[in-house]
Parts: sequence; structure tokens; C-alpha cells
Amino acid sequence: MTHYEEVNVHGYDEFNKSVSERKGKDIFVYFSGDKDAKGKSWCPDCVKAEPIVRGEMAHLPEGSVFIYCQVGERAYWKDPSNEFKKSLRLSAVPTLLRFGTPQKLVEDECFKADLVRMMFTED
Repeated sequence: MTHYEEVNVHGYDEFNKSVSERKGKDIFVYFSGDKDAKGKSWCPDCVKAEPIVRGEMAHLPEGSVFIYCQVGERAYWKDPSNEFKKSLRLSAVPTLLRFGTPQKLVEDECFKADLVRMMFTED
């Protein structure tokens, strides 16, 4: 059994709901471009980063929450007024962040297993 909870959400409303239901927990969120029927994202960096991020998930803190959030189709993501950019100030996918803190890894930083592990293990 894993020592953390993994939640898969799609879009800003589902993301918001999953976070508010887990208030007070240590929440990590990985934002990715939508996947197609074959499970491949339109965002090549997301495809590259996902196995690296998943490979470090054993280091997630006890009792924490890992939210995998698909941000939408490419056209929605490219719109500068989308909710993720407006409300969360995301600039790019993939982004891995520790919710409610300034800790954030963006794009190729998510390719670095040591940086991902540091985020998961730092207090």
C-alpha cells in the first residue's frame, strides 16, 4: 500500500475541488497537457517529465497527496486568460508544485530527478 494518496483530475474545476477536499494536507500537483486516447500528451515535455516525476514518488511524504492534473487541450492552454494561468499563475506545462508554497519546478526542471526528489523530501 502506498503512503500517499494519488488523485487524477481534469480541468480547473476538478483541480479546485480536489484541493479544497484535502485542506491541511501536504499537496503536490503535477500539471500536464491533456492526453489522447493512446495516453500521449500533446505536450512533449510532459511526456518526457512524467516517468521522471513518477520515479521519485516513493519519496513523497507520509500522508501527502499527489494530484495529477490534465490542464486541457492545447488551444485552451494557449489562451492567456485560462484559469490555470490566471488563478495559479502557471507559465508552462509540465509544472510540479507544492501547493500553497512558492516551491515549483517548471518545464525542463521536471526532467531532473534530483530536483523532484528534493521537492518531495524537503520540509
